[in-house]
Amino acid sequence: MTDSNTPLLPLAGVRVVEFCSTASGPFSTMLLADMGAEVVKIEPPAGDGLRHWPPLNDGYSENFASLNRNKRSAVLNLKDTADAALARQLILGADVVVENNRPGVMDRLGLGWDAMSAEKPQLLYCSISAYGQTGPRSTEGGFDLTIQAASGVMSVTGEPGGAPVKCGVPLVDFASGLYAAFTIAAMLVQVRAGGRGAHIDIPMFGCTLGIAALQTSEYFGTGKSPIKRGSAHPRNAPYQAFQAQDGYFAIAAGNHKLWLSVLDVVGLPKLAEDARFLTPTDRAQHQDALRELLEAVFHRQPVAHWIDAFNAAGVPHARINDYAAALADPQAAHMGWVQPLTLPNGQQTHTFASPVRLNGQGFPIRRPPPALGEHTAEIRAEQAAKQERP
Repeated sequence: MTDSNTPLLPLAGVRVVEFCSTASGPFSTMLLADMGAEVVKIEPPAGDGLRHWPPLNDGYSENFASLNRNKRSAVLNLKDTADAALARQLILGADVVVENNRPGVMDRLGLGWDAMSAEKPQLLYCSISAYGQTGPRSTEGGFDLTIQAASGVMSVTGEPGGAPVKCGVPLVDFASGLYAAFTIAAMLVQVRAGGRGAHIDIPMFGCTLGIAALQTSEYFGTGKSPIKRGSAHPRNAPYQAFQAQDGYFAIAAGNHKLWLSVLDVVGLPKLAEDARFLTPTDRAQHQDALRELLEAVFHRQPVAHWIDAFNAAGVPHARINDYAAALADPQAAHMGWVQPLTLPNGQQTHTFASPVRLNGQGFPIRRPPPALGEHTAEIRAEQAAKQERP
């Protein structure tokens, strides 16, 4: 029976071998590791390229640290016969493999899905790539920027008439990592029930189109591609950022009751009868005119005034926070999301822990992010001991 003070780790005992670099793959395996999976990160002698990304804390990348907690690191040269053999042993002893190389790379190393699943049918083998394992674009590489461009994200990001802009957060990498972790967890249920493993194909291009469901459905329904609207919403208003006396804030009047509450706050009740603003669709179609009317009032007071006013009225609202402000939000403190972290070089920093809670508890950081090859000798010894057993 689990003690009420012991964090629930639903993937405890699941063994994962990661052959990944940068963001999408490492993020997916970190999600699994947060939930208890034992993750061994296989790195080339030069290490995951993310290790060199600034900011560097006495030589150790804070970016790398943010995606590689709760893992062990082993350095293997997969072009070396002995190291490739060890990698093969690790795969056959694992439940899950995650790799984000171009299609065909793992096959050429003798470590691909076909070879490994032939020896271990229960294996879950997850491949993350730019466009998928098959098809006319499968051999192409890709990064977050190029997939944002290809998938349409940049066509709807930014101000109307402005130059192409990517989302400031690398949503392609992280959405793909979420799809990967979710599919792996779902397939583990099938395997544990006696089913076979599977080759999980995670195309970043497809994942990014998948999270754009509102935009693709707008196209299917109208025959027209969605356009840039800045912070505004295509089907609702007021639902965007507005300028006050000393800065910007956002409100989201997502239904008619909230719309009326906005009018109460700004003292413009007659707009409720204006033919341009009767329904959400009407307001969205005339949102430029609506914004001008509302901002004429908002300019009279500072942001703090409007935050307090909309909070009292029950209208969803927010300051336009930078990350310093977001991480210092009292809700983040209450949830315990910002955690202290000791890097392998002994330097102290902080990291954003898993935001998920189970039964009121978050997931612990059981291991700090590893130094390059920190566990190579340990993992070699473990595999050697397994080979010696009768």
